[in-house]
Amino acid sequence: MKIGLFGYGKMGKMIEQIAESRGHRIVAKIDVGVTDIDYGQMDVAIDFSTPDAAFGNISGCFEHAVPVISGTTGWLNDYGAALSLCTEKKGAFIYASNFSLGVNIFFELNTYLAKMMKGLSQYQVRMEEIHHTQKLDAPSGTAISLAEGIMEQTEYKGWVLGEAGKDEIPIYSKRMGTVPGTHGIDYESAVDNIEIKHTALNREGFALGAVIAAEWIVGKTGVFSMKDVLGL
Repeated sequence: MKIGLFGYGKMGKMIEQIAESRGHRIVAKIDVGVTDIDYGQMDVAIDFSTPDAAFGNISGCFEHAVPVISGTTGWLNDYGAALSLCTEKKGAFIYASNFSLGVNIFFELNTYLAKMMKGLSQYQVRMEEIHHTQKLDAPSGTAISLAEGIMEQTEYKGWVLGEAGKDEIPIYSKRMGTVPGTHGIDYESAVDNIEIKHTALNREGFALGAVIAAEWIVGKTGVFSMKDVLGL
């Protein structure tokens, strides 16, 4: 499989290593300032760029019939437009706030727990996410996805960064050292706590999941998720 990388920072370099170890070839490395892009040599594109570049990268791929895997966060105001363009061009697209296989299992666990907690008003949920100091967005895209999963199953109306009202989910974001990513969800009552947590030990899981998604999407048409990739 021939892969075009959009974004060649730490994640891009790790995706390159894992992709090559699985027998694939990186045919393009598109970073800031690169405008000469040969889409014709790509079987699939993997986008881990920046929020201001992501939509343009994704759109260019759709215009040239290149399937796209995107893990860039902070650009989702344009997500609806990306889906429309994907449909119009009969493209293929997977966006995920987190491609880690373990995190996507954690998403399902989070949803299942939220279903069980619905109606138990004595419990108040709170979330905490910890990442390295170079992470620009807060809360993380993964934390937002987890909060949305809880909201879909419960009476919570929204999420806020920090202290929250009764019908809101508080998300506490910390930036520490080189932490790859830790996400915890805690349901607290006057008598006990119920907590689930996912801790990434390194960044390889994110990169591996993106490569597996790229392997899966080649030859398909439509908008998919990691649930489709993993058969969840």
